[in-house]
Amino acid sequence: MPKNFLDQLREMTVVVADTGDIHAIELVKPQDATTNPSLITAAAQMPQYQEIVDETLIAARNELGKDAPAKQVASLAFDRLAVAFGMRILQIIPGRVSTEVDARLSYDTIATLEKAHYLIAQYEAHGISRDRVLIKIAATWEGIKAAEALEKEGIHCNLTLLFGLHQAIACAEAGVKLISPFVGRILDWHKKDTGRDSYPAAEDPGVLSVSRIYNYYKKFGYKTEIMGASFRNMGEIVELAGCDLLTISPALLDELQHTEGELMRKLDPAIAINAEIAQIPMDKATFDAMHASDRMASEKLDEGIKGFSKALVALEELLAERLTKLEAL
Repeated sequence: MPKNFLDQLREMTVVVADTGDIHAIELVKPQDATTNPSLITAAAQMPQYQEIVDETLIAARNELGKDAPAKQVASLAFDRLAVAFGMRILQIIPGRVSTEVDARLSYDTIATLEKAHYLIAQYEAHGISRDRVLIKIAATWEGIKAAEALEKEGIHCNLTLLFGLHQAIACAEAGVKLISPFVGRILDWHKKDTGRDSYPAAEDPGVLSVSRIYNYYKKFGYKTEIMGASFRNMGEIVELAGCDLLTISPALLDELQHTEGELMRKLDPAIAINAEIAQIPMDKATFDAMHASDRMASEKLDEGIKGFSKALVALEELLAERLTKLEAL
């Protein structure tokens, strides 16, 4: 009986679910899972998760006291809710869950460290070992420096909003556990910039970017894991078969599961080791220069941080409204 693409992909790549929907995770049974404010906002509005949201809000209100503004309670509740969803997810999956630091702290190393310590403390207070959690941080220079310090404490990180080779090299040299290059967002930028409607999967700019990072890492023996993210179509996933990890939406996981045929491995460390690649020593000056010259990376990083921050504000407003309704009952 022929194997479907998802089963074959799992033989060469760790499959991660890109969702906060616990039911969807139960269906696809991934190794790892990752969430962000947008995904948690969507999940928080589903009736089946209302109990988690309400319990988290009430606990935050009790901690801060009856006189604390609803917005302040909602802000505390967001962190607690991210951990609450993370703990539920960890009951289902065998691996790790990524939990995101507030994107509004992306250019503040100290504040990022403080928030990461808080999130890990919340998990550990509930008996969750830190090796089952990845702290998700935007791949700014400041975020990478925070991740470098956290890794030395045994707190592993997932560096997100990664669009350029300079970000990937800086993460690897900082000893970061995992990076999440955004395949689909890179494609989106190039389509808009060139006016093209589409690219063949093998020529997809996002696919080419992740392939370049993969080959660089394997060539020079970096241990940082590469998790392709933000996919727009199944073709991108097929072209990155063999990547360390891929985080995939439930819809695309379902498409892979219902596609049969032979899935060829496209990324292979044995091939990368012989690639003609020059190593680039990375410091802040080099990072800043490469970032400034990479219009796509600089624009998408800025846009991504603003987008994640906006999603977080929207979630806090949603939680504040829910708290007001709960207290009126």
